[in-house]
Amino acid sequence: MTEVYRIALVGATGLIGRRVIETSNDIADTRIVGVARREAPLPDGARMEMFVADPDKWGEVFEAIQPRALICALGTTWKKSGRDEEAFRAVDHDLVLATAEAAKNAGIPNMVCVSAAGADFRSKNFYMKVKGETEMALSKVGFKRLDIMRPGLLRGPRTNDLRVLERLAMWASPLLDPMLGGKWQAYRSIDARIVSEAALGLAMRNAAGRFTHNNDAMKRAAREWRQRNERLGLVDYE
Repeated sequence: MTEVYRIALVGATGLIGRRVIETSNDIADTRIVGVARREAPLPDGARMEMFVADPDKWGEVFEAIQPRALICALGTTWKKSGRDEEAFRAVDHDLVLATAEAAKNAGIPNMVCVSAAGADFRSKNFYMKVKGETEMALSKVGFKRLDIMRPGLLRGPRTNDLRVLERLAMWASPLLDPMLGGKWQAYRSIDARIVSEAALGLAMRNAAGRFTHNNDAMKRAAREWRQRNERLGLVDYE
């Protein structure tokens, strides 16, 4: 009998969260368990469990479901936060860290966190500074394995989330990406499905440590995850 891996997901309604759900649907040995603050529509055909609870109760949910890993795709935008620094930090730092601590206390050994290219706690850019501070704080939580994903511009359809500048950048990415070399290469665009495949693959790894993944590393992880699924006969990507 195939062992079923249960993976907790927070941030299920965002671009990466929805892609994680869609990507896992056809994988027989993977079950996503979503944990959210409120009810929200899920992708068509979603094959998963969803628990709705206040964030201060998420630890109890983690204890009940006992997943092998947590994928965190939580995050807000400057616009959604009302352009308020504290409101933005409350989600992208405070809620992410509180969720991580709840997961660790519930016995979850692995965490995969979606951050952003350019994250740096020393940055003068507020967004990048908060992302970097969050990464640094997560490193101190004490997971057996922590994977930090730093994608560049995410390509993919968003639901009820109009980001005009991002849409323009996605449209121009075939022209812009080749021009981004050196240190700017990290900001090249990447398909959200690749990020989701990488997240699922990294969540199932056993090696201990803290790992940071740029676009190229995520592409390798996604490719290895697909190869693993084909080898086990779980899905045919042809």
